[in-house]
Amino acid sequence: MHQGSGILSTRQRKLAWLGFLLAALQAPVSAWVVADESWLFSLCVALMVATVIIADDAARRRPANATSD
Repeated sequence: MHQGSGILSTRQRKLAWLGFLLAALQAPVSAWVVADESWLFSLCVALMVATVIIADDAARRRPANATSD
């Protein structure tokens, strides 16, 4: 059984993980330093990148010859 290819290349996947980690780490630091709620933007960006990584994982785990429903 062959696994399907994901929506991200290997390089894009590594950059997505790096972006996720940086945004996720920047949010609490920003919340501590800045008085307003601008840290929520970093949290939203981290969640969107995590969604793309999860979608890529799902596409990679699907067999290569599987059809979409």
